[in-house]
Amino acid sequence: RARAPHREDRGIRTGARRLTPPAATLRKNLEALYNRFNTREYVHPDPLEVLYPFDDPLDQELVGLVAATLAYGRVTQILASIGNVLTALGVAGGTSADRSPRAALEGMAEREIRARLEGFVHRFTPSSQMSSLLIGVKRAVEAHGSLEKLFAQGAAPDQETVLPALAAFVEKLRSLCGGAEACPSLLSSPEDGSACKRLNLYLRWMIRRDAVDPGPWTLPLQAKLVVPLDTHLFRISTGIGLTSRRQADLRTAVEITRRFAEASPADPARYDFPLTRLGINPACRALACGRPFEPGSHPARGDGRRRSGRRESPKR
Repeated sequence: RARAPHREDRGIRTGARRLTPPAATLRKNLEALYNRFNTREYVHPDPLEVLYPFDDPLDQELVGLVAATLAYGRVTQILASIGNVLTALGVAGGTSADRSPRAALEGMAEREIRARLEGFVHRFTPSSQMSSLLIGVKRAVEAHGSLEKLFAQGAAPDQETVLPALAAFVEKLRSLCGGAEACPSLLSSPEDGSACKRLNLYLRWMIRRDAVDPGPWTLPLQAKLVVPLDTHLFRISTGIGLTSRRQADLRTAVEITRRFAEASPADPARYDFPLTRLGINPACRALACGRPFEPGSHPARGDGRRRSGRRESPKR
């Protein structure tokens, strides 16, 4: 008598192959999750929330880069570190006509930036690296007008994804920061073999515009975004048959993005936020399963993007 399949394999594997949901079914289910969970109600706690007080696109791209590059570790530590950087810029707590992160950075000498960040540390990121990143951003804005314009220089119509443009952007920004070793824990590149989770997350925030993503950039690259692949999205995508790969690397991120594109060709990254809520937010898990949520019964883990018990390499 044949052994019954393990519960984790039941309905997922047939021999060595995963059952892949038809495109129509996939789209129906993903759209249902998007319509249910893609609201700001489910953002907290997430580094994305620090962008919301800022209205100026030039402030949003600066704060977004700080928030995304620091998005590794526990969420409380991430939010505190982002707050420390904004405090160093003198703009913690929001923005106004006389309290703009971009204006504050532009008005500081490079020596002052390093002095204001002295003593800063976020896990693998010391003050020297964060200072170098801010100095690089300051130089980029002075030379090109904005980070968006710097990114646009590497984008071309024939590129299938944003990855070539991202690689060019990182190369230029690293040079402005003082070289590849100036802030290695903050700037990763597809050319390094990195999954670039944090910078793909940054691009999602900058390029998409809906109830969750502010989308301050006007570059028409929404269809070319690659999902920021974390352990939550990888586990869920594996479970529902979107990938059979065993590593959460860049190839897997591209493969999952292509499956999302079958459901939404013009906006494949739209499903990243609602799907990761199922792994991050216990209230969303309960609602998706049709059961009441009991606050405090399943505390959030990790940074809202990973489990807290594992150390994440800053290369991602």
